[in-house]
Amino acid sequence: MPKISIVIPAYNVGSYLQECLDSVRNQTFSDIEAIVVNDASTDDVAQIAEAAATQDPRIRVIANNPNMGTHRTRMAGAEAATGEYTFFLDGDDALKPDMCEQLVQELSQHPVDILHYGLTVIGANDLLQSEQEAFEAFNNTEIPDSSGEDIVRDIFDESRGYKVDWRVTQRLYKTSILKQAFAAMTKDRLGRSQDGYECFVVSAFAKTYHSCKHCRGYVYYYGRGISGTNTISAKKYAKYCEHFKADFDASYEFADAQHSDMLRSCAQGFQRKATEILANDWAVRIPEDEKAEALESMQEVFGPAITGREIYRFVRDKAYALLSADQLIAPDDTLPNWLAMANAITVPADQISEDSIRFHEMKQVATHHMSELTEKTCNTETFQKYNEQRIRLFVTTHKNVDTFDSVIMQPVQVGLREGSYRFPWAFHDDDGENISERNPRYCELTTQYWAWKNINADYYGFCHYRRYFDFSETPHEENPYGEIMDDYIDAKAARKYGLNDANIAKVVKQYDVITTPFGNLEEIIDKHGTPRALWEAAPLLYDDDLKRCYQILCSMYPDYKEDAKAFFEGNKACFCNMFIMKREIFFDYCSWMFPILEEFDRNTDYSHYSREALRTPGHLSERLLNIYLLHHKRVDSNWRFKELQCVHFTNPEPAEELKPLDVFDKPIVPVVFAADDNYVPQLTTTVYSAMKNADPSYFYDVVVLQRDIAGDKQERMWRFFEQFPNMSLRFLNVKRELSGYDLSTNNAHISIETYYRFLIQQLLPNYDKVLYLDSDIIIVGDIAKLYDIDLQDNLLGAVRDIDFLGNLNVKHGKRMSYAKDVLKMKNPYDYFQAGVLVLNTKGMRNRYSIGQWLTYASNPNYIYNDQDVLNAYCEGKVLYLPWEWNVVHDCGGRVGSLFTQAPNDVYDAYVKSRSNPQIIHYAGYQKPWVDPDCDYASMYWDYARETPFYERLIKRVILANEPQIPEEVFLPNHERAVGEDNPIRKFVDPLMPIGSRRRDVLKAVARVIRGRR
Repeated sequence: MPKISIVIPAYNVGSYLQECLDSVRNQTFSDIEAIVVNDASTDDVAQIAEAAATQDPRIRVIANNPNMGTHRTRMAGAEAATGEYTFFLDGDDALKPDMCEQLVQELSQHPVDILHYGLTVIGANDLLQSEQEAFEAFNNTEIPDSSGEDIVRDIFDESRGYKVDWRVTQRLYKTSILKQAFAAMTKDRLGRSQDGYECFVVSAFAKTYHSCKHCRGYVYYYGRGISGTNTISAKKYAKYCEHFKADFDASYEFADAQHSDMLRSCAQGFQRKATEILANDWAVRIPEDEKAEALESMQEVFGPAITGREIYRFVRDKAYALLSADQLIAPDDTLPNWLAMANAITVPADQISEDSIRFHEMKQVATHHMSELTEKTCNTETFQKYNEQRIRLFVTTHKNVDTFDSVIMQPVQVGLREGSYRFPWAFHDDDGENISERNPRYCELTTQYWAWKNINADYYGFCHYRRYFDFSETPHEENPYGEIMDDYIDAKAARKYGLNDANIAKVVKQYDVITTPFGNLEEIIDKHGTPRALWEAAPLLYDDDLKRCYQILCSMYPDYKEDAKAFFEGNKACFCNMFIMKREIFFDYCSWMFPILEEFDRNTDYSHYSREALRTPGHLSERLLNIYLLHHKRVDSNWRFKELQCVHFTNPEPAEELKPLDVFDKPIVPVVFAADDNYVPQLTTTVYSAMKNADPSYFYDVVVLQRDIAGDKQERMWRFFEQFPNMSLRFLNVKRELSGYDLSTNNAHISIETYYRFLIQQLLPNYDKVLYLDSDIIIVGDIAKLYDIDLQDNLLGAVRDIDFLGNLNVKHGKRMSYAKDVLKMKNPYDYFQAGVLVLNTKGMRNRYSIGQWLTYASNPNYIYNDQDVLNAYCEGKVLYLPWEWNVVHDCGGRVGSLFTQAPNDVYDAYVKSRSNPQIIHYAGYQKPWVDPDCDYASMYWDYARETPFYERLIKRVILANEPQIPEEVFLPNHERAVGEDNPIRKFVDPLMPIGSRRRDVLKAVARVIRGRR
């Protein structure tokens, strides 16, 4: 028996085989055998092998017929091997003379099942030197010894970081182990990643492993055969995908046959790492015009989640590399195209698996990097355009705000401190020569100083993040402070006020100085009459500061004294420190104004000034601007002046946007509520009831649409719902979306919030299906079941409205004609209740816009406003839900007086649902927090008393019922309504002292709520 068997699979390697066999025959260690397995080569492999065998009896030749592939060829060689140890040598590689001698010496010291040796790498076919060096470095890294399952886990366990390669030809195997392993392997033909599969099986049988990477007698020609980075076609790549899939399947089959969870986990690790290697070929070897075709093939084999993750991986890595190198996306960069291909891959959100989770996690990181890089690229291009402008109007801001689509109006961030977030879309007043640290006192003057010292332009202008010039030719109505009031900075405002670059440039070039209007102080700003009186009326400004500034001015510039006196005693002034000046005028103004303020600064002790008083230099500069302009008008500097109105935008902040949640391991149920500040206690109770009964295997994205919910109440709700790890709570202000629409309700018990449901399709663009729930309900079922109802192609799912259907049958009633004539319903008996809706938001987006919905809702002829709109425009596209999902309570005895008039089957279904309600709806005027004796009230209070707003609900019950409670309910003997140690007493005792009637009312109500005598 020879010590070492060398198995040489050979297929069409005639050009290299002679070198390979010569290197075997020239080994300094002679106790070897070589088995050449000719895999039906069509070149001269057979002749070369037979000639070598004739010359050296240690060489044997085995012939495959037909061609079997490398895996089966290796298997045949392993079966024929007779040596104590065996290794594989590819027919296009070679050995150094002392290769076998080194291995035997290593074995004498480490007699293991697997001996892992190193490589000498020689680049072939124009292989990049860097790739050759990286490959050699990785494969020659020393590895610690291991044994048992650690051998296979170090190679394939993802959690261990794939510490060891799986190259079959880089290992010497105990032949008995090798034969056992190949006997357990698939007999199918395998492809390119067969090394990983074979190494996986052999390593699973091995008990001991040793690394000797200093033994580098194996000469590997990197670039020959299928290795390297030569170009391949999309069709060839498709075959690679099939090969890899076959190897993965074989690995899983082996792991299952061994009944080993550990091996199955390693098989999965093999699949993931090998898929990365396969995907690298897509990135490096496939021409750009064939990449989409190749990607399709990969999806067909591996599915969208695995394929998409790999493409997002490339996007992540390339974007991060550019960001780290402080580089931008080049015009010819393939990165945007790769991102587009990745974004086109869809993984359904409701299909949760390890692969889908990995896909979404990679997508999130890649998208973040790409967004950051794209923003950086766009901002760089924008700044280049800014610097090319000769007219520059600087917009001072200290917060994130909307800006107009303009390269003339240029944002400048002020108020920066160490650690401040620096807006990437703005200039910064602490760059270059600056006085940024004076911003708390100088306000927008730090922008002016920065522009003066660092910017080259023909015209310099200044405004604020919420105040802009009106460049239109249309006069607009002003408020008592001389400002035009508007709401949002958007395209509509730009059109209204002429805030586009072409128009701005046309106006600016006609004048030397532009300011806000010089208003008459006898008519505006509380009619104080003069600038001096206006200053003296400001409660937080010091009169002495104005006097000292005046004295400094007169001392430094005596020729301005006359103008300062005329200004302070006159009745005209422009405000806001907004102006546009030609370069020479602006520079003259700054050279005049800043020394005055610096002198004032030097002589002022600010240590006891309030926050507003600290801004005195900013206030003074407004006065100095007026004096400067007044002077040049008096001395006839021949400047062309223009006054433009000032537009004050009340909501300059960007529109709020709901971003996708970072939740990938659970199906997400998006649930939307609408509420105002007054309804927070009820909202909290409703949401709490939902989460108490929610399936924990789902994640609930709870979104509250609102306009005025106070921050402290939002914070209180967040803290309360932290007890549910499977939910998020987000508040979204919808004021912007509703602006411009005349919305009101025709029912005293319905608020404006009822219209918010029309906004859902736009505000939650990442969801194609959403639950909408009113806030006057209690949820005792699992809303995940409601969400999972298949809407088919309907626009929404809802429960019929038994109240409306009863009214349809009222004798001589008007509801039937209303449904037919006003709502234009073909079948009024299909009218549904809109307090519980399963919305097909994708379908609704395709059919109606937000503008259409809100226009419909503005119809004053509708009784139930939003509910009527939905019934009128969704008829025929409604899935009717089981009655249990919206059980309206018996408000004012309507079950007996009105519901009984509904169609018989409807009434029976409603009555049946009352015994098993999933959602109880307190629709109408009779609410538990108004009447604690109303239908289903006890169920409501079971949830309400556990919320942090329970006391507020109790207060509402008291205020609603105090005038109606008779004296006889105040019994002298009864159970305590509220215990001595109950924390509610901290709230109650100050409001309702012991012995007061209000306290007696509270006790009476509390006994009813808590079921006590």
